[in-house]
Amino acid sequence: QVQLVESGGGLVQPGGSLRLSCVVSGSIISFNSMGWYRQTPGKDRELVARISKGGNTNYADSVKGRFTISRDNPENTVILTMNSLKPEDTAVYYCNAQSFVSNIWGQGTQVTVSS
Repeated sequence: QVQLVESGGGLVQPGGSLRLSCVVSGSIISFNSMGWYRQTPGKDRELVARISKGGNTNYADSVKGRFTISRDNPENTVILTMNSLKPEDTAVYYCNAQSFVSNIWGQGTQVTVSS
């Protein structure tokens, strides 16, 4: 069974940067797209960024120009680079992998932006 393991969350001051990594236990190329979502208490999980197998990306309007999603196929890793972080970026961030037959989630990693 494929598993996604996130890392890289933590506490950062406003304006700071963090780099989240998601390691896929299987082959990343078996998934049509990989993405990062986030969720805060009482709210639905929302898309942050996605990247297709071909490298096409899309971002939530709230993170455009600040966040970058990338994938390292040989390392089976998806990375979310977050710059110019704001307090409203505080959330649990989840890695997601989608194929025609599966939709897999990681366990989440907490990101807190606070002074």
